[in-house]
Amino acid sequence: MDALLLGVAFFFGLVAQQLRLPPLVGFLVSGFVLQAFGQTGGDSIATIAELGVTLMLFSIGVKLRIRTLARPEIWAGTSLHTMFVVLCLGGICLGVSTLVGQAAGLNLQQALLLGFALSFSSTVFAVKSLEESGDMGAMHGRIAIGMLIMQDILAVLFLTFSTGKVPSIWALALLAVLLVGRKQIAGLIGRSGHGEMVTLCGLFLALVLGAQGFESVGLKADLGALFVGVLVGSHPRAKELSKSLMGLTDLLLVGFFLQIGLEGSLSTQGILWACLLLLVLPLKSLAFFLILTRFHLRARTSFMAGLNLSTYSEFGLIVLALAVSKGWMSADWLVAMALALSLSILLLAPLSRKAEQLYDPMSQRLKRFETAGQHPDDLPIHTKGERIGIFGMGRVGLAAYRSLNTRYPNAVIGFDRDPLSVEKHTAQGRKVLLADATDSDFWERVRVRDNLDLVILAMPKHSANVHAAQSLKRHEFHGVVAATGLFDDEVKELRSLGLDTAFNLYNEAGAGFADHVNNVFMQQRPDVTNKLKAVDT
Repeated sequence: MDALLLGVAFFFGLVAQQLRLPPLVGFLVSGFVLQAFGQTGGDSIATIAELGVTLMLFSIGVKLRIRTLARPEIWAGTSLHTMFVVLCLGGICLGVSTLVGQAAGLNLQQALLLGFALSFSSTVFAVKSLEESGDMGAMHGRIAIGMLIMQDILAVLFLTFSTGKVPSIWALALLAVLLVGRKQIAGLIGRSGHGEMVTLCGLFLALVLGAQGFESVGLKADLGALFVGVLVGSHPRAKELSKSLMGLTDLLLVGFFLQIGLEGSLSTQGILWACLLLLVLPLKSLAFFLILTRFHLRARTSFMAGLNLSTYSEFGLIVLALAVSKGWMSADWLVAMALALSLSILLLAPLSRKAEQLYDPMSQRLKRFETAGQHPDDLPIHTKGERIGIFGMGRVGLAAYRSLNTRYPNAVIGFDRDPLSVEKHTAQGRKVLLADATDSDFWERVRVRDNLDLVILAMPKHSANVHAAQSLKRHEFHGVVAATGLFDDEVKELRSLGLDTAFNLYNEAGAGFADHVNNVFMQQRPDVTNKLKAVDT
């Protein structure tokens, strides 16, 4: 059975990838296909899916900064959006239910509960989409993640109160111990070295200390993984820890998407309601856009964040499953929710990949909804005549900045879309501004393309470099563009976009290391180097 599930998942994931769709689309389809032939996932798939979601929330916690949740557009925006969806989508379902008669089985309380379930967005889909596009650190990515965390907190509060499951008195003691010992807990990362030990450390922190610890005192396991992730996120090697878990987390999340398709047992009424929920889905996206622009976010940021949050959610399934188990609602609504969730992901997955292309033709009309004022974390609008721009101030970008700034003083400027990275570089005296090279508005508003002669794309995600190169091409940048890739196929794709140069980091690192060693060798042992030159091969 497990071999069949894996084989079918791999086949449809491969087909989706060849069609330039996210593999998760293939995993969802494989679940539906298997379910149509009478297959079920069983406890093993459920366990795999649960582990995947737990590790994903831990990784989110590692990257999350608490001050992000304190932003008005996060806590107030999420609250306003939840109220809108509860009233609007719940009201629509109640109205339709009244028209079709008692068969629908909805009263006012049930409609409000349904609206609450529909207000959540899929955390797994949004995170996977942002990771694939390289937009986790972008402005809209940070907004989306913050709103997802707020939604998760609302869901946990609802589940806690509705089940009557009061946390143990030891919950406060556990939280106090974790907060007091946060430095010692984070110190485990440094003591774990590298390789398999740092991965095992991540599993211990997420699954044992976080998930199992919280569950043992009556709190939700996923919330524990998220909480511990936030605690250790400030450690200098937290990013390495997160990367070490990435491959395992992605693999386990295959079970999550399979499970959604496998649980969607069909009924005529469930299918009809699922179709209605899909028809009203644009209202959810529109609400995100309008609310975020009220908080002075630009149209593009609001559009991109709203698009990533426009699916229905696995938390909606959990809420409705609880309602069905308590006899509050008909089981048909659980089927409708599972189908609507699956179809919303299938619909949004290809759209999210083409988000920039969707935004560009509508940009002028959407900008009419912007409100006066500028968000403090939004794009810079001034440069000082620098001629070389480096996008992505990680290790590669920093090395390029140092080298070029030595040769061309005051002519180099760095850009990064992580506010913490910008603060760090600025504090160390480097000229680095907050900006997103994949943002088409950046090239229009800052007009930096008219000043720069050389652009270096050194962002860690290949997809981010590709999107930035495409943005430059669309906006007719005439300077020299160089980019980095980790693999030959990435370099080939970058060159196919018309870049002046793209090079393989591993190859170039090896060649640079050899040149460095040769220079030292020639200085230290000139007698030997002369002999080497004389060797007749």
